[in-house]
Amino acid sequence: MSTLSVSGAGLRSLAVAVTGGSGTARGSRRAVAWAVENLLPQADRFILVHVIPAITSIPTPNGESIPIAEADSDVLATYVQDVKQKSEQIFVPFKKLCKTHIVETLLLEDDNPADALLSFISESSIQILVMGSCSSNFITRQLKGPGIPTTVLRCAPDSCDVYLVARDRIISKLSDSSSSASYETSSGYSMSTQVNKGDSGGGIGREMSGINSSSSPKNFKFLSISERSYIGLQISSRRNSFENYTKNEEENPENCGDDFETFSLHSFDSIASAQREQLAMQEEVEHLQLELQNTVAMYKQACEELVHAQSKALLLSSESLEEAKRVNDSLKREEALRKIAAEENQKYLKVMKELEEAKEMFAKESYERQLAELNVARESIEKRRIVDTLLSKDKRYRKYTIDEIKTATNFFSKDLLIGEGGYGKVYKCTLDHTPVAVKVLHQDAINKKEEFLIEVEILSQLHHPNMVLLLGGCPENGCLVYEYLENGSLEDYLFSKNGKPPLPWYVRFRIAFEMACGLSFLHNAKPEPIVHRDMKPGNILLDRNYVSKISDVGLAKLLSDVVPDNVTEYRESVLAGTLHYMDPEYQRTGTVRPKSDVYAFGVITLQLITGRHARGLILIVEDAATTGSLHDIFDKSAGDWPLEETVELAQIALRCTELRCRDRPELDTEVLPVLERLSDVANASARIGRTNIGTPSQYYCPILQEIMDDPHIAADGFTYEYRAIKAWLSKHNVSPVTKRKLQHSMLTPNQTLRSAIQEWKSGVTSFD
Repeated sequence: MSTLSVSGAGLRSLAVAVTGGSGTARGSRRAVAWAVENLLPQADRFILVHVIPAITSIPTPNGESIPIAEADSDVLATYVQDVKQKSEQIFVPFKKLCKTHIVETLLLEDDNPADALLSFISESSIQILVMGSCSSNFITRQLKGPGIPTTVLRCAPDSCDVYLVARDRIISKLSDSSSSASYETSSGYSMSTQVNKGDSGGGIGREMSGINSSSSPKNFKFLSISERSYIGLQISSRRNSFENYTKNEEENPENCGDDFETFSLHSFDSIASAQREQLAMQEEVEHLQLELQNTVAMYKQACEELVHAQSKALLLSSESLEEAKRVNDSLKREEALRKIAAEENQKYLKVMKELEEAKEMFAKESYERQLAELNVARESIEKRRIVDTLLSKDKRYRKYTIDEIKTATNFFSKDLLIGEGGYGKVYKCTLDHTPVAVKVLHQDAINKKEEFLIEVEILSQLHHPNMVLLLGGCPENGCLVYEYLENGSLEDYLFSKNGKPPLPWYVRFRIAFEMACGLSFLHNAKPEPIVHRDMKPGNILLDRNYVSKISDVGLAKLLSDVVPDNVTEYRESVLAGTLHYMDPEYQRTGTVRPKSDVYAFGVITLQLITGRHARGLILIVEDAATTGSLHDIFDKSAGDWPLEETVELAQIALRCTELRCRDRPELDTEVLPVLERLSDVANASARIGRTNIGTPSQYYCPILQEIMDDPHIAADGFTYEYRAIKAWLSKHNVSPVTKRKLQHSMLTPNQTLRSAIQEWKSGVTSFD
């Protein structure tokens, strides 16, 4: 059992410096155990202190390191926290030695542990500092030089007691020079240490004497170098004296007896004693050498453990960096997922809102549909009532008798039959010395009178250069008389029927523009828009100058209640038209709109470009546009198409064939300007000398039958040469063409037609 008596009072703070090395840890355990047993009962605070090197760099997975100034702040904080957590493990075995006492731990960061401990003592007003030592032999001290404990003992402030606990003794430096400490160790040695600040060698004097010899075979005393040298000199001197005595005895044997006896009695005792001391010293040196070998082996083992610990630290640092990276990636993924979830939630709310709006719109459309059905029934009854009246009293067109029609058609001879529509046949004949086309309704058709009246009602008020002109009719037999167009239908030219040659590309450009002009005229009719409902190449006729005109408006419909494009309205009605040209939305809902004609116009335009049948044509062109191979499907018989302009024409045609009306372009504002520009390109190519199809019929004055120089529009909608119509109006108040009374005599200059005539006159050639 160890005992300790310490003079002085007022002990408050006790600190023990500990380390974690395999060799130094044993010294630290001795220091902690000694402090707990001897000093802790008198202390108010008990602190375990450990010094770690200052962190100046961070290791990387490839074995290198980067300065902390260049490291990422998050990575640096993670690395520092990891190092401190590992360093805190050093205190665990020492806390167990403290048993139930309250222990504080403190990590100091400095490359010089002695400086860190001295600064800590001064700044924290520590009254007692205890350190451990694992090496106390002379040779080790000489090799290492002044260590951390020695530096702390020398430089500790006067207000702090410092104890160095070695394996076999305690070295102390007390705050009062007169203070001393004495204790008894478990090995049976009594040791005392006196620290005088005035002594050399840091003011530390050492003394050790052996007692209690029964427990130890011999007594040990540590000698200084000077003492060992003195013993060696004594042995050498006595050896020389013995040799001198032997020499003198040989020279003077009579005088040497007494001296030899004296030498034998005294000198040889001294020599034997010196030899015993030398043997003891030799044993001590051998013991110290053995300790040195053990120390060197322990040092090598410590180096190996240090290298292993460094490798493990680098591995853990790399794993820490990778873990930090994974954490950051996880946070980023979490943020991205939250954003996606928020967007999906917004989409869900939007869809629910649209669903509610759709339900409300459906209910509204259902109600409007019922009202429309009632209106249709009422209109049907009203139309039946006035049919007969219209048949007998309509004065808006020239009436022919059935005999006149039969005579002109040679009693409807098959030789004069030039076509057959959905509800009638068409014959070519001559009436009033004018070539005409007579359309005759099927006699067995049901309710054809109403359709006949609709066509009469519509055509009688249509006067446009791109609409077939109605000359008269026979109400009794359901016949209509039209102007005759020499070049037949567009369908004949697209599919080379009846020996028709293919049309050049620039003629096709102009036909597309003329079709759009005719449709625009129908859709802007007053007081109500007119929808053709059966636009197809067979209903586009060409005159002798290849000017296209829209015919066969028998299925046309007057729209008194135009449904907006963005409103879907379902109606129970009989669909009218030709399948591949029929508006898909009209087929689905039964609601016809002006943009139903725009869809058919888009299909016909695609046929002008490709020369193909309408079946599946839209899908073919869309695929070619997607793959960038539109030029591969151009109709090669039309000549060398201008690539850029033709692609633009195909794109505007595809837009016209969108499934929903709301997605199709406006005819007047979006389609016509493009087609007019492309028509100008075609006319320019014709002027260069590619060929022309002759003089357009609208360039001729209906009165003079000559190409006009100053065209003006009269009240009947027709354009005349100014001097000719002026002379006519001076004598008549009816139209020169329709023979109807004119509402007024005002004339409006037709600047567009004048410009077209001037361009044509500038040098257009004709094509065969």
